[in-house]
Amino acid sequence: MKQIEQATHNTRRYWIELPDTPVFDFKPGQFVTLDLPIHEQRNKRWRSYSIASMPDGSNVLELVISYIEDGVATNYIFKEIKEGSTFTLRGPQGVFTMPDQMEKDLFLICTGTGIAPFRSMLHYINTHSIPHGQIHLIYGTRTQGDLLYAGEMRDLEKMMPKFEYNPTLSREDWEGYKGYVHAIYEKLCCDYGYRPAHFMLCGWRAMIDEAKERILKMGYDKKDIHLELYG
Repeated sequence: MKQIEQATHNTRRYWIELPDTPVFDFKPGQFVTLDLPIHEQRNKRWRSYSIASMPDGSNVLELVISYIEDGVATNYIFKEIKEGSTFTLRGPQGVFTMPDQMEKDLFLICTGTGIAPFRSMLHYINTHSIPHGQIHLIYGTRTQGDLLYAGEMRDLEKMMPKFEYNPTLSREDWEGYKGYVHAIYEKLCCDYGYRPAHFMLCGWRAMIDEAKERILKMGYDKKDIHLELYG
């Protein structure tokens, strides 16, 4: 473990260095699996986390992890892993990656640490000047203090004319969107005339299940929806 930083009251950023790998190459949106000493059975020791950093030619990657009360894995990660700790890592893995064709509108819908793969994608798109249609990041958390990478997203919004950052808060009044993510993508789809779009969903099952149902009701097809389920 190269570096650890507290991001919010219950979330930390972890930078992992792979000393035996000169370059850790992956596709934005992929994840890695940690083998943690939390159970005798091997398959019960594995925990997967989306990579929050973009591939940059280095052997360092970033994960962002929230503490879950009574969670065996996060209890170990938060209480036992320190800077300098070593552990086994597998990856990269996963197919939750950017669409091959980027000309359609792209709705990136997430809650909590589900922003991690989208942060990787957005930085990659911006850094490599990848042509794209309108991109909407719709990010739901409870309070402003829970927003991850907010400054970065606002900076990207200034640098990328076709990118919109749409955070929404469910437990705090503020000048931005209030409530859950669903009303926002429905409004934006309506405002844009239900143009062809890709929808990428990342978060807990309840959010993803409801989003799938609502997107299909708007007339989009199952093949327009891509998801990464947490938990």
